[in-house]
Amino acid sequence: MDTIIMDGDQVNFFPVFGNASVSVQPGKMIASGKTTIKGKKVCVAGDEAKVEVTNCAYIAGSFIGGLGTLTIKKLDPGQLTKKSKSGTKSIIIKGNMFKAEFTVVIKGIDPSNGKPDEATVYEGEGQFAPINTKIQAR
Repeated sequence: MDTIIMDGDQVNFFPVFGNASVSVQPGKMIASGKTTIKGKKVCVAGDEAKVEVTNCAYIAGSFIGGLGTLTIKKLDPGQLTKKSKSGTKSIIIKGNMFKAEFTVVIKGIDPSNGKPDEATVYEGEGQFAPINTKIQAR
């Protein structure tokens, strides 16, 4: 059993994305589950795809001055309930870490030669920070 993720819960991204260092900002979950707990909807499978944190600065090696967007790429299998459902969908629970993605929107530039970063995506991790600490599901 683990803590249920609900509407408005915080999504924390870790700053290391491969060889890129990102100035991370938290995201928020937007729930679409049919079930409510204390007036808040629960998050279900697929809601993680709605999380997007824009305008995050990054540095990768000698590349500076770039911006990008943070998203959840994939939940860990332990972050979806096996038994409990909301409608027909599994409920998202805190679990361990999810796979995150940083998509470059404005490429960083190497100031020594003026060349842009060739990477378009960097992979990292993140974790949910639920407000609810008592209500759990499996």
